[in-house]
Amino acid sequence: MAELEKRSHQNDPANRARLRWRARRGLLENDIILTRFLDAHETELTDEEVDALTRLLDLSDNALMDLVLARKEPEGEIDLPHVHALLQRLRQA
Repeated sequence: MAELEKRSHQNDPANRARLRWRARRGLLENDIILTRFLDAHETELTDEEVDALTRLLDLSDNALMDLVLARKEPEGEIDLPHVHALLQRLRQA
């Protein structure tokens, strides 16, 4: 169990910095939404929420914007409960 805690997102400053760097997007609207979300919630994100955010960050800017603005819902590999939950939080931010 101690090994699992060591690998936690919150316990690894490098992982936190990497996530924040990946949240910088080419589309300004995505950049603003993600930066504000991380400014407000980064320290409380669970590893499952970090996984959901990482999956969303793998998308193109336009696909991510469509999800954040609820123009589309997650499909395929990202159609997971924790991704839906994080999207709801992003949409409220």
